[in-house]
Amino acid sequence: MMDEKAIMSEALREIEQRRNRAKAQNIARFEEIERNIPEISEINSQLAKTGMKIISVIREGKNVSERIERLKTENLGAQQMISKLLRSHGYPEDYLKMRYSCNKCEDKGFVDNSRCSCLTRLIAQITAREMNKNSQIKLCSFNTFDLSLCHGIDESSTEQCRKTMSMIFKFCKNYADNFSLSSGNIFMFGKTGLGKTHLSLSIANEVLTKGYNVLYDSVLNYLDSIEKEHFGRDSSGNDTLNRLLSADLLILDDLGTEYDKQFYISTMYTVINTRLNRSLPTIITTNLSHEQMLKKYDDRIISRLYAMYETLEFAGRDVRLTKRQMEKR
Repeated sequence: MMDEKAIMSEALREIEQRRNRAKAQNIARFEEIERNIPEISEINSQLAKTGMKIISVIREGKNVSERIERLKTENLGAQQMISKLLRSHGYPEDYLKMRYSCNKCEDKGFVDNSRCSCLTRLIAQITAREMNKNSQIKLCSFNTFDLSLCHGIDESSTEQCRKTMSMIFKFCKNYADNFSLSSGNIFMFGKTGLGKTHLSLSIANEVLTKGYNVLYDSVLNYLDSIEKEHFGRDSSGNDTLNRLLSADLLILDDLGTEYDKQFYISTMYTVINTRLNRSLPTIITTNLSHEQMLKKYDDRIISRLYAMYETLEFAGRDVRLTKRQMEKR
């Protein structure tokens, strides 16, 4: 994975490319208008000479304020004439205005020597992309979730299982379609092979397409990285914990597979509690039952997961077993 310096360099390159694209598009619009409305080209030529006229007025030193005001009035009249000509030819009045991706910093990445929010978001997106490189994010979508594979032990339980899973599917799809930074948290639980990973990855895919940064991996992998960084066994300069705490959407898969270490329990509490305090949405999946959760985690974690997350209990038999049985027929 790229270190912090490389991520910043890539983000700044992207910002520069955005600025260059904005300039190229603006030049193309000017050239189009010059072809279609020659009068505007003539007015623009006169406007371009205004700067030289102001310099001449200042050098001469005679009636400077009065003459500069007159030039400003002429400029304003010329600009109004351009707007009128654009309108009369079916163009928006601001057609020749520079269109930056970010008007706040004009695609420079900084405002008053401080990082612009667009640069901060871009850094987060590049970081998420790097951290998700080895995940299965691209392998699942809502279109590939097959409710017909949901089975119970008999016909009656199969019907109830599909009803439950249909409601969960619709909830997850709606969550992804309407995702924002104020979206809630989801706690998915149930036995292995019921679709928790599939639906959480499907949400990740949809949210990524909306431009948000999403982090997805197993709890064990994240905690292992954080432990190595915390105790100095990782010299990459990465700060996994900080990234988990600030991602637009964090998806923690397979809670409960991590080792029983006090450091892991403490870190999980920090992640869950901090993101709740920052009102950042989190999705957590586990194969543990309620009883197993109570045995493994303390009250601080249990109370937050069950009281402040939307709990979705997955039902049915392992889909992989169902597929194998169907293939044998």
